[in-house]
Amino acid sequence: MNADIFLGIDMGSTGLKAVAFEAGTGATLAASGGALPYTHLPGGGCELSADAIESALMHALRSVADQLGPRVANLRALSCTGHGAGLYALDEQGRLLAGRAVASTDQRAAARARAMAQRWGDALYQEVGCRPWAGQSSLIAAELFKVQSGEHRKIRRLLFAKDYLTFLLSGQAATDASDVSTAGLLSLETGAWSAMAFEAAGLSDLMARALPPIVPSGTVIGHLLPARAAACGLPAGLPIAVGAIDLLASLAAVGAVKSGHAVAVFGTWCVNAVVAPAREPKPDVGAIVRYGPASHRLYLENSPSSMANVAWLARTMPFNDTAAVDTEAAVAAAAVSTAAVVDCAMSMPLGAEGLRFLPFINGGGVAAGATAGFVGLKGHHGRAHMARAVVDAVVALHAWHLKRLAARGLGVRADNGAGASAVVAALGGGARDPRMVQLLANFMGHPVQRCGDDETGARGAAGYAALSQGACADDVLPVRCVAVAPDAAAEHAHAEYFAGFEALIGSMAPAFEQLARSAP
Repeated sequence: MNADIFLGIDMGSTGLKAVAFEAGTGATLAASGGALPYTHLPGGGCELSADAIESALMHALRSVADQLGPRVANLRALSCTGHGAGLYALDEQGRLLAGRAVASTDQRAAARARAMAQRWGDALYQEVGCRPWAGQSSLIAAELFKVQSGEHRKIRRLLFAKDYLTFLLSGQAATDASDVSTAGLLSLETGAWSAMAFEAAGLSDLMARALPPIVPSGTVIGHLLPARAAACGLPAGLPIAVGAIDLLASLAAVGAVKSGHAVAVFGTWCVNAVVAPAREPKPDVGAIVRYGPASHRLYLENSPSSMANVAWLARTMPFNDTAAVDTEAAVAAAAVSTAAVVDCAMSMPLGAEGLRFLPFINGGGVAAGATAGFVGLKGHHGRAHMARAVVDAVVALHAWHLKRLAARGLGVRADNGAGASAVVAALGGGARDPRMVQLLANFMGHPVQRCGDDETGARGAAGYAALSQGACADDVLPVRCVAVAPDAAAEHAHAEYFAGFEALIGSMAPAFEQLARSAP
């Protein structure tokens, strides 16, 4: 008898994928997806058209259905996950306002975030677990749909990436606590939408009419619409469960929610997190997320730029011979070039012969107004030096954030009596390359778990689909990780580099502040 199948859909900051997993073995039976054609705009804007999202979603689902063939009848449920924050605002017809979504890396509300932080920062940290930042849904809405003129009243429903996919497939609107909280819109105390957060952004009137219900992840919210089923080849009426933000889905997929192990997600964002009991007073971290149970929190140390720095370099300098003739081909070529950047980087030694990079291409969580740039650039430095400087800095930034968590007693390395045990898992597209994980282990000075399955987000989403049908995701969708030990022979060199990196970014705050003041 054929085993049940659960489908997970993951919409990240660069691409969308759908993956079907076999219950019991956790094996990937079908997978499809690709890059999303985001448009980069003056002033730091980053948008994606509604047509592009729908096209990518339906293409991925049709491909999965074709790959499954007759076994498509064994699909039991699907669930979605996606990047956090950004803006998915619907009009009264249920369409994305202005025909586009806005990415969480969008920087057009940066000045608004800095101004709001001066007035509301500390109070909001206590209320929602984070201070204002440019990619928040509320700040983007206030910036693009001018509060003063009342344009924001066109917003009839405020969703997040995963919720928009669920809405397209089922016609039902709902969200979960992890997405609301990560966007800084959830009261940590009550677990409900925060009136303070909307008041601070000047959007109080959205509270009564535009916010979807918050339901537990793994709750069936609707079923696959007949028209969608006919278009993609999946069974009509397939149950659709509410998922969680991609970070939490990934943590769930590798068991880190239960184990308390820290994770480093090498995605567009530099995401580093650990689940631990709720604390008062609140520890000073990047953000605190109430993802579900009142007793625990997801503690975050993030910057908007991890592999985004590598992708930027891939777009800016040629690292392969792929010729792009249109926008979608250019996006795909850049994805290929990202791997080529790492290949090129590894032809140079650690430290890139004195060249350093500030890895904040989309801004940074280390200081207000943080920006990217090379430091120590000299005439003998070439493309390979630049690639190595970027790769070193990207991984060092993850280590910097993880060490901040550990310094606060969050995700501390354990010793089981037989030696140090790995308590950091590396996930995301960047972790597919074992050299990136090795570099992280070297900077951390202890083993790091490499979860080579690049589909941890989709696997986590499929886990919520399984949960909706009464199954335990840990049992039906197991994942395999491998421990990567640090290179003892390179310990001193990596410690020396990291100390210099930490000192460099610590000294840049005045320069970042100066640049922020002079920005238009």
